[in-house]
Amino acid sequence: MKKIAVFASGTGTNFEAIAEAIENQKLHAEIVCVVVDKVNAAVIEKARKRNIDSFVFTAKDYASKEAYEKEIVAYLQEREAELCVLAGYMRLCGEVLLNAYGGRIINIHPSLLPAFKGKDAIGQAIAAGVKVMGVTIHYVDASLDGGKIIAQRAFDVDPLWSHEEIETQVHKIEHILYPETIEKLLEGK
Repeated sequence: MKKIAVFASGTGTNFEAIAEAIENQKLHAEIVCVVVDKVNAAVIEKARKRNIDSFVFTAKDYASKEAYEKEIVAYLQEREAELCVLAGYMRLCGEVLLNAYGGRIINIHPSLLPAFKGKDAIGQAIAAGVKVMGVTIHYVDASLDGGKIIAQRAFDVDPLWSHEEIETQVHKIEHILYPETIEKLLEGK
């Protein structure tokens, strides 16, 4: 069974979708830990309920990004994590993490990259008046949402939809596409 680490900063809806896909045998992997950069993130409790260990940190408690990433890498290596899955993790990966897991870190982003990188991609797309939106899964590199694209799925935007309705549609796609893509990657496809 392949071992994955999920990185998150918030509520953990993508973590839950991945965990449920594993429980339903649609994804043949084991979540060995969750890495969280917010001490009050709801994902911590969701992981605890599934008996999954969490590495929780506050970046400002460390002298540098390198310092906390060294601890993260040691934690991941202790658990033999093979793939890092960013699921709402709101930090750029630095040199230490990329050197240890380069080519084995993926991210999900709520836009059709390369359009609308960074924070509030949905708001950016709404402001631009796009007629089609979507979700992208990509490899992580040192740039902001700039790694090689692995998978994308689009949907037509109803002009009457609110921001919340669009976000709901994005989440529906994410919760299906991410586990499917992880499974394909772990199978070597």
